[in-house]
Amino acid sequence: MSDSGCSSWFLLFIFYRFRGRELDDEVTTGFEWRSSSAIRRLDARFLVQRRVSDEDISRRTHKYHNQPLPKMLWVDKYRPKTLDHVMVHTDIAHNLKKLVKEQDCPHLLFYGPSGSGKKTLIMAVLRQMFGSGAEKVKVENRTWKVDAGSRSLDIELTTLSSANHIEISPSDAGFQDRYVVQEVIKEMAKNRPIDTKGKKGFKVLVLNDVDKLSREAQHSLRRTMEKYSAYCRLILCCNSSSRVTEAIRSRCLNVRINAPSEEQILEVLEFIGRKEELQLPAGFAARIAEKSNRNLRRAILAFETCRVQQYPFTNKQTIPPMDWEEHISEIASDIMKEQSPKRLFLVRGKLYDLLINCIPPEMVLKRLLHELLRKLDAELKHEVCHWAAYYEHRMRLGQKAIFHIEGILTDRLW
Repeated sequence: MSDSGCSSWFLLFIFYRFRGRELDDEVTTGFEWRSSSAIRRLDARFLVQRRVSDEDISRRTHKYHNQPLPKMLWVDKYRPKTLDHVMVHTDIAHNLKKLVKEQDCPHLLFYGPSGSGKKTLIMAVLRQMFGSGAEKVKVENRTWKVDAGSRSLDIELTTLSSANHIEISPSDAGFQDRYVVQEVIKEMAKNRPIDTKGKKGFKVLVLNDVDKLSREAQHSLRRTMEKYSAYCRLILCCNSSSRVTEAIRSRCLNVRINAPSEEQILEVLEFIGRKEELQLPAGFAARIAEKSNRNLRRAILAFETCRVQQYPFTNKQTIPPMDWEEHISEIASDIMKEQSPKRLFLVRGKLYDLLINCIPPEMVLKRLLHELLRKLDAELKHEVCHWAAYYEHRMRLGQKAIFHIEGILTDRLW
């Protein structure tokens, strides 16, 4: 993870994103633009899993078929806009379409692994409810002034909103997330739309990463969603429903979004290949689907990365690994070679490199455990797994992730 490599990817990322908005005649339509940390969680996965040098960028921009860079990434360009165009989870899309047509859609809770298609279905549901106006969104930095006992707090978050919905990640506010939930829903209730010409008489609030909300925020959300249910519908999105309180789950229609199968991922890759007029060898596409770990977003980004690096494709073409995974593999090797204060200091620096490059600490811990289990003796694996789960739980309760990642290393391996 050299500085030049990170800089190159950052420039390419900025070029893709902002060029897309310069060429667009409509208001911003990219649902990936959320609050700062939400961008880090979602878009950093793109940044760190692609390895392209300055020469590759130059060749792509100026030499490769003399074609300009596309204004959108494939993962955004080929995202289904409506429920009728969904290629994965078609049965769920069909049921959601019937539910919206009944004109009395309940609160919804979408949960499933990363890259399974939760956001795509949520966006399609919003379009089914409100038409094309749901895509005309704007990004705003909002500040809420709330009274917290004897003091006043200014809480700033980035919101993505249209005339009919607002999307936020309240967990970005840390321990102040409960105030954000209350204030946003109250504000939406005060400014509710008038039901004219058969339009919906309510707004929709999309809350991302609900499983990362504090317990107090979830209790606050339960009370607020009951009070304003006539004027506001909630669409909740999370990776794990087990971290959402039973009180919230019981008040929502739970929609489980499974990770797509390798066959479904292969079908999507072939569809993109046809649209881009690319010759995609079956063996190469199957390898991309296999290495994606059933993460459709990761598969599409890897496919586009290979397209940038080399075309025509070959069955034996190398699929570049993600830089952050290689970095963690090096950390695991360093740990196994020597256990000393000096080596711990070096490992700490590498862990900081990952965190400051926007890799979520949960992913760092899980990947580090995966690499260590490949190198440890059988009698140590059970104990290391136990303490990894212990420190992962502690990490969710605290603010400094580096302390808890180091904890498993110093307590059990040093």
